Amino acid sequence: MAVPVPAPVPAEQVATASRVTVAVPGLVAGARPEDSGALWRLRSGGRQLDANLVRHLPGTGGTPSTETDVDVVLLAVSGSGTLTLDGTDTPLRPGLLAFLPRGATRAVSAGADGLVVLTVHGRRRGMSIAPARPGTPPPPCAVHLVCVRCHRHAIEADARYCTGCGTPLPARSGS
Repeated sequence: MAVPVPAPVPAEQVATASRVTVAVPGLVAGARPEDSGALWRLRSGGRQLDANLVRHLPGTGGTPSTETDVDVVLLAVSGSGTLTLDGTDTPLRPGLLAFLPRGATRAVSAGADGLVVLTVHGRRRGMSIAPARPGTPPPPCAVHLVCVRCHRHAIEADARYCTGCGTPLPARSGS
């Protein structure tokens, strides 16, 4: 099954070293009906924030996850859905702004018309290479953890959901 790739971002919407200008209604309107996942990502170098405009197809989502590293601000841009934060449901509609504290269990479910949200959070620290501790077995291989929707590779060997689009990752063979 081929996974759709979002259309390229027009030049006027690409990050520069000092600013980013994005026409959100144009990004949403220009997406194909089958496009899901990140329609846009903040990519400028040297930034302290990450931001993603994420499209959820109608009826998708709802799988709980817990972000342990960063607080997240979520803004509903279009469509409808439900945010479940630590067991409490909140209807999502355009203009609703939500703070998702790190450590809280959250799930986003798209309604019948789909859902587009903007997420903003502190930039995660990059991976670092450190010498192995003696007597510590190597972590399990994460090669099998590739998202079937957006083809993003998982960083953690025990990841259960794609950090890019939230799709459940395939189960480890032999698990």
